[in-house]
Amino acid sequence: MTADVTRTGNEPGPADATSTADPAEPTSVARDGAFWAWTALGLLIVVGLAALTRYLEQNVPAWAEGTAVEDIGAAVEYPVYAILLGLLGNVAVTLLGWRDRISAAFRTEFFIKTGLVLLGASINLAVIASAAGPAIAQAILLISGVFLFTWWLAGRFGLDDKLRALLASAVSICGVSAAIAAAGAVRARREQLAYTASLVIVFALPSIFVLPWLADVFGLSDAVAGAWIGGNIDTTAAVTAAGALAGEEALQIASIVKVTQNALMGVVAVALTAYFTLRVERRPGAARPGLGELWTRFPKFVLGFIAASVIATWYLDAAGADGKATIAIVNDLRVWFLILAFVSIGLEVRVASLREAGWRPVAVFASATVFNLALALALASLLFRNFSA
Repeated sequence: MTADVTRTGNEPGPADATSTADPAEPTSVARDGAFWAWTALGLLIVVGLAALTRYLEQNVPAWAEGTAVEDIGAAVEYPVYAILLGLLGNVAVTLLGWRDRISAAFRTEFFIKTGLVLLGASINLAVIASAAGPAIAQAILLISGVFLFTWWLAGRFGLDDKLRALLASAVSICGVSAAIAAAGAVRARREQLAYTASLVIVFALPSIFVLPWLADVFGLSDAVAGAWIGGNIDTTAAVTAAGALAGEEALQIASIVKVTQNALMGVVAVALTAYFTLRVERRPGAARPGLGELWTRFPKFVLGFIAASVIATWYLDAAGADGKATIAIVNDLRVWFLILAFVSIGLEVRVASLREAGWRPVAVFASATVFNLALALALASLLFRNFSA
């Protein structure tokens, strides 16, 4: 298994499996010219695949319109295209013998952290505070219940603690974004992040169509249906698509519920950092780590995420309707950075490491999804039964 890890960027760690340093090179001077040329080529490949991802994301729905796959074409999101194109690029550069030479351009951590900081701009704290009393209660209860259930079940299946943290965060909070934040907190391997992101996408796509249909079968009110959808589907775009199928009021409630869960991502990152520092990675007999060690381990980009939320909330209040155009630009820039991150994940993933994980993470994620469906339905029915937008 590769020694590649996802680190917070401030602490020393094991050598990157994707490191471009060549032990055969005698001097840094010999490295300079070739290294930067190969890195420039790698960056062109990453950006090119990202541009192709954006092109497919924007055009596939139009191409699929009027065909049997129209709904699927409209539902597929950029992480699907980005990871698939990254994997195809991975095969190509590996066959060409370029992979290790260009790997310095796979700046996954930088792209991910920047994208998540920008994600904070989409969290309007004023909306949560004024319109989401039941959503806050549901988010806290649902995240706690589903996270603990998934953590327990993954332990019963004998999964690695870091993968347990990623799976539990993804299924209980907000999918890929939560998995990324958890990966920074627990120093998970990129293969584990890629595996978790793939599971999120595979389970989110059918949910777009299944949950609105089930809400209709169960005769749920728009508010309950929206809360159920927002509490279950693990990506914001998929929540929007499913909510739109369920109705306008359901879409509004689903969006509020999902945004509220997203806002709690930083709290979970703090908790995971403390738990892994104080319990999981603490050597027997060693002194209890102090606040300095916790600060060193803490993924600092979470502070940027929180700051972006506060600044965006203030800006929207001050600028009014005109501020939405600026936030839209920030959101578009965030999508670009996350696309670059997913492409890089696909390019640097080691297939052998994914194969090692086997069927157990799939079984855990599927079971946790069913538990999430049941618990979210119970909470939504209780908290939103008399709710009116």
